[in-house]
Amino acid sequence: MDLNLNRADYLQVGVTSQKTMKLLPASRRRATQKVVVGDHDGVVMCFGMKKGEAVTVFKTLPGQKIARLELGGVLNTPQEKVFVAAGSEIRGFTKRGKQFLSFETNLTESIKAMHISGSDLFLSASYIYNHYCDCKDQHYYLSGDKINDIICLPVERLPRITPVLACQDRVLRVLQGSDVMYEIEVPGPPTVLALHNGNGGDSGEDLMFGTSDGKLGLIQITTSKPIHKWEIRNEKKRGGILCVDNFDIVGDGVKDLLVGRDDGMVEVYSFDNANEPVLRFDQALSESVTSIQGGCVGKDGYDEIVVSTYSGWVTGLTTEPIHKESGPGEELKINQEMQNKISSLRSELEHLQLKVLQEREKYQQSSQSSKAKSAVPSFSINDKFTLNKDDASYSLTLEVQTAIDNVLIQIRSIEGQYGTLQAYVTPRIQPKTCQVRQYLIKPLSLHQRTHVIDHDRPMNTLTLTGQFSFAEVHSWVVFCLPEVPEKPPAGECVTFYFQNTFLDTQLESTYKKGEGIFKSDNISTISILKDVLSKEATKRKINLNISYEINEVSVKHTLKLIHPKLEYQLLLAKKVQLIDALKELQVHEGNTNFLIPEYRCILEEADHLQEEYKKQPAHLERLYGMITDLFIDKFKFKGTNVKTKVPLLLEILDSYDQNALIAFFDAA
Repeated sequence: MDLNLNRADYLQVGVTSQKTMKLLPASRRRATQKVVVGDHDGVVMCFGMKKGEAVTVFKTLPGQKIARLELGGVLNTPQEKVFVAAGSEIRGFTKRGKQFLSFETNLTESIKAMHISGSDLFLSASYIYNHYCDCKDQHYYLSGDKINDIICLPVERLPRITPVLACQDRVLRVLQGSDVMYEIEVPGPPTVLALHNGNGGDSGEDLMFGTSDGKLGLIQITTSKPIHKWEIRNEKKRGGILCVDNFDIVGDGVKDLLVGRDDGMVEVYSFDNANEPVLRFDQALSESVTSIQGGCVGKDGYDEIVVSTYSGWVTGLTTEPIHKESGPGEELKINQEMQNKISSLRSELEHLQLKVLQEREKYQQSSQSSKAKSAVPSFSINDKFTLNKDDASYSLTLEVQTAIDNVLIQIRSIEGQYGTLQAYVTPRIQPKTCQVRQYLIKPLSLHQRTHVIDHDRPMNTLTLTGQFSFAEVHSWVVFCLPEVPEKPPAGECVTFYFQNTFLDTQLESTYKKGEGIFKSDNISTISILKDVLSKEATKRKINLNISYEINEVSVKHTLKLIHPKLEYQLLLAKKVQLIDALKELQVHEGNTNFLIPEYRCILEEADHLQEEYKKQPAHLERLYGMITDLFIDKFKFKGTNVKTKVPLLLEILDSYDQNALIAFFDAA
């Protein structure tokens, strides 16, 4: 069965954060539902659709930016009370808009995530988790890394309260009271959590997660251990997951999985006989999808997917057909409705144009008066600076609430060369204004946190000792490596594991007050760390004792890791060089039957090969650079300068042979 959904834009509010739009429960199956949404202006708005027009039920006054919006109520009854988190305060509204709760948590940081379950309130700021019951403090936990989302397994179905935190360090932390019961490693930084089917699935323990690199998974959270059920790996390289919901949009009696991503993609997954998700529908919107819900908003009897976007649009993807079959009388009625709508829109447009002219004149007068204050318009920017594991490049995505929706800048980063990337963002608004955003490119920028490493690899070791505190050595590690929490972790000693996304080499970092030990199978990683950490310590006037143990076998090991990438690139270059000559032969002979299979294959794939070669013109140069650095670093630790031998090394690389290269490294 094909799923055809038609887009309908309902209204626009201010800029919205993740998970700030919900549908209030319907009075009956497929009856229209009210939409409630909170925005960065602090406004909570509830509206319904009537004859194709948005009709406001209630709208609050502006205030602090709304970070989360959830529905709640007495357990096992319709969840129709609206709760919003703004700053450090939780406010509650009835479905008619009457405020019944104002709870000041007195948290030092703004609330980032919230979950409501009966009289239980679960909150998290950047690193702090709090559990309240009837607004009284119950439990508290300080996380080692930023908390992106929070949820609790359904207390009405299970005999225990089990909160789960989605943390930036690629871990889900399952709590009991104020303690971690166990941790679950997930394949990317988790950004969103949701109960499977909205109620935890058959067991009440099934939990869905989405990650910032676009992966989805389902885990059963038992009392003793996690059971991984399925995972979607994001083969299509789509955006990060911001929101999920479960709703039977296909109409087969089984709830489907609705997914909203930060690249504007909306997806619907159905479940096959083995309960594995299968993609049934996708549609791209022009901006990130901050919230997603399944229900009925536009018209009785027609199910739809309702989404809110970054710039505040509330949009429906509805099963209602655009062109309806109708008799002559019905057609006349539809035409009359359309005429009324067009004239209504025309008068609204004229009113807006008049208002714009008046405001423009007012602005001109105020800006030219001698007492004029600066009236630079402010605008919101949603930015994301991420490392792409597949090609080891960084992507900077900038999303602006006005005419410039998305700007994407891709940069290449070479390990060891670090600094700041500055982005000047100018939207299409008057008067002209600009915002500057800065992004740090770290010395070991191509590294990514991982949970496990191979301890059998040949490792090089760098040891630092000196009069430095735990906080100081932690700040140096933060400066050098991505994905390290800004705050020092709890305890006296910490170990982090990293993987180089380009070469698959690894790094183990263990440090405490007065000592730091760094182990890697790549000598260049150790060399970069030695240089940067020495500089940072010198800046702070701290004397460091630096010692290192170099494992000669590790050099051959790293060259073997580079070999497949280098061989592929050289082969690609050779194939591309042959294409023109082979095409000439083909024209001359009239067919390709006389060619050997290898050459025929090159001709068949010519367009693909040339496209790939164009995309990565610097790939070979990059690999040569890594091999050159490895060569220089190997001998630097022996106290020998071999830079004069680099031209000879490049000659060997031009006529590449793995054994000849290894022999050159050994002989030099």
